Amino acid sequence: MLFNRASRNLFTGSFKRFKSTLADAGASESAFAAGAVVTTFGTYMLADFLSNFIQHPTQKMDYGYFNQFLGRPVDQNWWGTRTQHIVGVAACLAVTDHTSQHLFGKYLGRPLCFAKSPAAFVAHTFFFIFGGVAFYCAGDAALNPAHEGHREAELKSGLYSTYIGSCTAWFEPYMAPALGKVAGTAISNTWVGSALLPATLAYSTVKGVGWYDWGNSGLNDHEMKLNGLVEASEQ
Repeated sequence: MLFNRASRNLFTGSFKRFKSTLADAGASESAFAAGAVVTTFGTYMLADFLSNFIQHPTQKMDYGYFNQFLGRPVDQNWWGTRTQHIVGVAACLAVTDHTSQHLFGKYLGRPLCFAKSPAAFVAHTFFFIFGGVAFYCAGDAALNPAHEGHREAELKSGLYSTYIGSCTAWFEPYMAPALGKVAGTAISNTWVGSALLPATLAYSTVKGVGWYDWGNSGLNDHEMKLNGLVEASEQ
C-alpha cells in the first residue's frame, strides 16, 4: 500500500509538472505568435508610409490628425486619410499573413518557406494580400461615413481594385533572394532587406495599379486642395 501511494504521488506530481510544462510551452508559443503579428503590423505600417514617397514623390499627403504636426490643415482626423489606410490595411494584412502561413504550413507539414516551396509561397502571397486588403475594403465600406448611401458600390469597387492590385505583388517573395545576389546576404537577410523593402514595393504596386494611385491621381479631395489642384482645375 505504501508503494502504491508513493507511486501514485510520483505519477500525480509528474503529470502535474507535465501539464505545467505544456501550459508554459503553449503560453510561450502564443506570446511568440502575438509578437510576430505585432512586428509584422509595424513593418506593414512603415511600408505603406514609405510607399507614398514612391507613388507621390512631390505631392503632399493627407495624414488626418497628424497633419497639424506637418504644418498642414486637418480636414478629417481619421476617415478617408492616409493614416486610416496605413493602420487599417497593416492590421488586416498582419492577421491574414500569419493565418495564411499557418494554414499553408499545416498543409505542407512544415513551416512555409520560399526556398523549399516557392509555388506555395507565391500563392500564399496573393491570398494573404488579397484577403487582408479585401477585409479592409469591407470594413471601410461598412463604417466610413463618407460612403453612406453607396456602401455596396464602394465595396464592389474596392474588391475589384484589390484583385487587380494583388495580382501585381507576385514578385514580393523574390525580392530578398534577388537583393542577396546583388548586395549580398548580409543585407538581404536583414529586416530591411527581407521584410521592409519587399513590403514597401508591394504596397506601391498594389495601390498604384489597383487604385491608379500615382502622382496626382488617386488623391482624396483634401489632398487635391493641399497640392493646389482644385484651384488649378477651376481656373
